[in-house]
Amino acid sequence: MHQIVTQPIDSTRRWWVLAIVVAAQFMFGVDAFIVNVAIPTIAVDLRATPAQIESVIAIYLIAYATLVVTGGRLGDIHGTRNVFLAGVLGFTLTSLWCGLAQSGLELIIARLAQGATAALMVPQVLATLHLLFTDGQRSRAFAIYGIVLGLAGAAGFLLGGLLTAANLAGTGWRSVFFVNVPSGLVIAFAAWRTMPSVPRRSGTRLDIKGSVVLFAGLLCLIGPLLFGHDLGWTPWLWAVMALGGIILAAFLKLEQAIARTGMPLIDPTLLSDAAFLRGLGAALFFFLANLSFYLVMTLFMQRGLDIPPLAAGMAFLPLALAFVVASRHSGVRARHRGTKVLIEGCAVQIAGLAALALVVGYVDAPSPLLLALTMIIFGYGQGLVMAPLSGAVLSTVKPVAAGSASGIYGTTAQIGNAAGVAAIGAVYFAVEALQSARAGFLISLVLFVTLIMICAAFLSWLRRATA
Repeated sequence: MHQIVTQPIDSTRRWWVLAIVVAAQFMFGVDAFIVNVAIPTIAVDLRATPAQIESVIAIYLIAYATLVVTGGRLGDIHGTRNVFLAGVLGFTLTSLWCGLAQSGLELIIARLAQGATAALMVPQVLATLHLLFTDGQRSRAFAIYGIVLGLAGAAGFLLGGLLTAANLAGTGWRSVFFVNVPSGLVIAFAAWRTMPSVPRRSGTRLDIKGSVVLFAGLLCLIGPLLFGHDLGWTPWLWAVMALGGIILAAFLKLEQAIARTGMPLIDPTLLSDAAFLRGLGAALFFFLANLSFYLVMTLFMQRGLDIPPLAAGMAFLPLALAFVVASRHSGVRARHRGTKVLIEGCAVQIAGLAALALVVGYVDAPSPLLLALTMIIFGYGQGLVMAPLSGAVLSTVKPVAAGSASGIYGTTAQIGNAAGVAAIGAVYFAVEALQSARAGFLISLVLFVTLIMICAAFLSWLRRATA
């Protein structure tokens, strides 16, 4: 049995602690979108290839996805405060490294390190909230957390455009990474002074083998999608992808073996829960069409329509605000109507993508304002799905396995984001090179619609299983 090291938790300043950890989560959320707006400028300045452009985003997500469960375990072993501080300082230093990168390859390596440090920082946020808010104020604390999470996207788009266009002290796109340095230092100092020491769980162990094997499998599976265009899709790339599939299958066997004597990265018993697997399928296909949409939309606006970075970033603001509004609505509606609300959200997303296709297909040079107004529909649909999705996926999981199931869900979401960026990004660049940016964008929209339809099918399947 796990024994808790009894240390009193100082809750007198817990609202200050909430502000600190939520600020860290905000910084992480902003970073995911701020880079999207700056990526075309980064590509030109560093003479980055299409594969390197995609890798700057995807490698960050792969590192985060494979290490986020390990980051949570480290918080159990060494205390959330200590690991949170290490994560914030690491994220700050690696952000500085990203801003100083002199080549596409160096930026990719720096982003890999940044994703790894984010995996230390982010799991401690929810863990701290769970520990400090055990009374009636918990719902208020998590409401604040949810609002800040939603606003991070809007702030990321706006800051990405502003900083890239402002060219502060001649730093150009580099300032989108440098902005994390003062923010991170302030958060780390405040956490060091304010965050309480929290209980540690004795007997908790790391599944290092599982983390390494999962990372290797994902890299082999997704890596060729990133570099296939640059390498001419040689046969050995397909062999590497097949190897990735074999490694991931071996990962599941490894986790089953570790579960007999230790603590695996994921709980294999969850994989026998049919409803949970259907929910994971829905999440995977939803996130395949999530971050990749913003990448392709940004590339098309800046490369295909010659819209400046600031105007491109501003065009996403109405979408982000619609997402926040929908997130607030969907939570209440989902409690009464279940997964039907998520399926309706998928339909709204498809309607938004269809409207976007009509605008791009029939208007020669759509303005940022017209694109922004059209994207509101898609953003509202995304908010209807994303906010209650985790609850729907975890609805059949027993409380004792909730932590492990949440880790699997988070990992699946980031794998979906990374794979979507790699696969749909590869399609966009290939069609752009053969025909035009407009054709590449329209083909990408068809892929997004297909993925969301599959997501809706999984949600309908899940609804039948839980009815």
